[in-house]
Amino acid sequence: MAISFVRIDDRMIHGQTVTRWSKEYPCTGLIAVNDAAASNTVLKQAYKSASDKKTFVWTKEHFKDVKEKVTNSKDKYFLITKNPLDMKELLVDEGFVPGDVKTVIVGPCNDRPGAVKLGNNQSITQEEAEAFEAISKAGYEVKFSLVPDVSIGTWDDFKGKFGF
Repeated sequence: MAISFVRIDDRMIHGQTVTRWSKEYPCTGLIAVNDAAASNTVLKQAYKSASDKKTFVWTKEHFKDVKEKVTNSKDKYFLITKNPLDMKELLVDEGFVPGDVKTVIVGPCNDRPGAVKLGNNQSITQEEAEAFEAISKAGYEVKFSLVPDVSIGTWDDFKGKFGF
């Protein structure tokens, strides 16, 4: 099993992700998929230095090229995207199957104009809601949880706010 944990987090890699979540879901490395971060040397280095674990920051295109290598790896990785649209592209549009992982954990999603506040530091737009609905329909549970022991609920608890 190469992927031990799947997360959407607008900060992508930070101490809380690695420290708190890796106790629940052991991993040897992190794979962050975000075109902007992967294309920016300074951002890429900042993410890589945020953890003592093996860390990769890839574009979506590069992830598509190496996803089978990831799947067949002996290492266990966290798969992290900055937003639900990118995760939908990987899991639904590209059909990437993260091993036995059937839950997508949603971390911080900053308040923004046009976003609906679901909980503390967890706000989503209609477009992001559509991505969550697609991820859910593809067989994944979407759970809103900043830290392992605190969850505000699952997509099923909130989808009515978005017309689903």
